Amino acid sequence: MSVHLVNPSDNSFGTAVITPRWLFVLAAATPRVAGDPILIDESLEQIVPESIQAGDIVGISVHTGNALRGYAVGRMARERGAWVVYGGIHATLFPEEAFERGEAHAVVTGDGDVAWGKAVTDCLAGKPERIYEGGRIEGGEFLAARWDLMNPEKYMWASVQTIRGCPKHCSFCSVWRTDGQKPRQRKFQSVVDEIVALRRLGFRFIALADDNFYPVTFTDLRLAREQGNTAKVEELTAIRNERFQLMEELAKLPKDMVFYTQMTMEAGEDGAFLDAMKKANIKGALVGVEAVTPEGLKAVYKDWNYSGEALAKQLQTFKAHGVHVLGSFIFGLPTDRASTFDATVAMALKAGVTFAQFVMMTPFPGTVDFGRWEKEQSTHPTMVGDVPITRYWLIPTEVRPKMFTPHPTMSSDEIRERTQKVWDRFYNWSSIWERSACTPTLKARIAFMFLSKLYRQMYAGTGISTDSARRKKSKRWARWTAHQCKKLFTAKPMPELEGPKWEIGIPAMGQAAYDGGDGGEMRGSFVTISKK
Repeated sequence: MSVHLVNPSDNSFGTAVITPRWLFVLAAATPRVAGDPILIDESLEQIVPESIQAGDIVGISVHTGNALRGYAVGRMARERGAWVVYGGIHATLFPEEAFERGEAHAVVTGDGDVAWGKAVTDCLAGKPERIYEGGRIEGGEFLAARWDLMNPEKYMWASVQTIRGCPKHCSFCSVWRTDGQKPRQRKFQSVVDEIVALRRLGFRFIALADDNFYPVTFTDLRLAREQGNTAKVEELTAIRNERFQLMEELAKLPKDMVFYTQMTMEAGEDGAFLDAMKKANIKGALVGVEAVTPEGLKAVYKDWNYSGEALAKQLQTFKAHGVHVLGSFIFGLPTDRASTFDATVAMALKAGVTFAQFVMMTPFPGTVDFGRWEKEQSTHPTMVGDVPITRYWLIPTEVRPKMFTPHPTMSSDEIRERTQKVWDRFYNWSSIWERSACTPTLKARIAFMFLSKLYRQMYAGTGISTDSARRKKSKRWARWTAHQCKKLFTAKPMPELEGPKWEIGIPAMGQAAYDGGDGGEMRGSFVTISKK
C-alpha cells in the first residue's frame, strides 16, 4: 500500500517555477504508519496510471483551474482500486462535485494540515468518512513541509507560508471567504527554521506564499483606536510586531537569499515596513492593482486602492524602498473600454512595475462576483454542450470560452485579443531589457530576461491563446525556457548552515506526523522558540 499525493495539471513543463507547497505539507501530515507518500506534480510530468495499485490512497488537491484534470485522475485511480480523497479550495466549495465527477471516497474541506491525517488513517482501516471538516486551524498548528521528499532539480523557487487569511473583501477573490478575514499567523521561528532547511538543500529563492503579507494597515489601527477597542488594537499590534520579528530574522540569513511575497497596495504607505522588507531581502511582491480607474476599482469593491497619477506614485514608492512590484491587472470589468488596455500598460510602464500579469475577468467560485453571476444565470442558463456556463471548469479546455460574463461594449474575442497585445507590449525584448537594469550583475540581468519570457509564455501563451497550434508551440517554448532558467537559479547547497537556537518547543520542519495507531494524535520533534 502506498499513499500518493497528486497536483493535477494539463500543462507539464518538466521544470516548475515554484514548488506546490501543499504537496509537501500534506506529506508532513501523512501518518507515519502509511510510510512516506509518493508525490506527483503534473506541472512537471503526467502521472503514470500503472503506478497506482489496488488499496493505495490517492490524495488530489483541486482548485477551479485544474478541477477537470483532477477529476480525471481520481476516476483513473478509483478504477485501479485505490481510495480517492479530494481536498483544496475547489473541493471545499463543491464537495459533492468531487463525488459525482471525480468518484471520491472522501473529501477534506478547509485546512488539510490536521484533517488529511485522519482521512488516511480511516482509509487504512477501510472505513473512510464521507466529509472531513478541516476548518480553519490556528497559525500555531500550521505544518512545516517535508522538503526531504522533493527533487530540488525540478524547481527554481521553494515556497514557505507565514500567514493565512486576508482582512479585505475584494469581489473577485475567494480567499477572505475560504481562508477567513482574520489573519492566522505562523510563529516566525518555525518559518525561519523551514527556510534554513531549504537553503541547506540549495534553494536561495523563496516565495512567501501568503494570502496577504501585510495584514495590518495604518487604517486598521486607526479605526480600532477610534472605536476605543483596546483588545483589537493589542491584537493588531501583536500581528504587526510578529511581522517585523520575522523580517528581522530573515535579514540574518545568508545574503544571497531572495524572497518574494504577495500583499496589498496599502503597504506603500508604510515606509518602515517596506524598509524592513528590503533589509530582509524580500525583493518583490505581487500587488493587486486590478484597475487603473476609480470606476474599475469600485466595480471590484477595491475603491480603497489608488488610481491615476496617485496609483503611479504609490507603485513607485515600493521601488523607492527597494521592493519590486509584480502588478496584477484585470481586464473585462464592466467599466472597461477599448482605451483601458493602452492606458493600463502605459500606467504599468510609467509606474516602474518590474513584472506584471494581465488576466481576463473570471468569476471564481466563492467570490461575490460568482454569486451575482450565478444568480443572474439561474433562470435562463447559458449552456456549452450539456454544461451550464456557471460550471465552466467542467467544460473541456479545447472548447471552453475564455470569458464567461457578457461585457456591455466589447466582445469576449476583442477583450482576449487586446489582453494578448498588452502582454506582448509589456514583455517585448526592449521593455524587458530596460527593466532588467534593476539587477546587480550581468548574470542576474540575463536571468531576469529569461524569467520574464518564461512568465509570459506560461501565463499568457498557454493560457489566453485559443489556437491549439499556438498553445502547443507556447508549451514547447516554455518547457525549453524553464529548463534554461533553472540553471540560472541554481545555488550551491549549504548543508553546514546552522539555524537559530530557540527556547520554547514548536514542531520542527518535516518531523510532525500522525500516529495512526493511537487515535491519531499529532506527534512531532521539537526545536526551541526564543533565541539563546
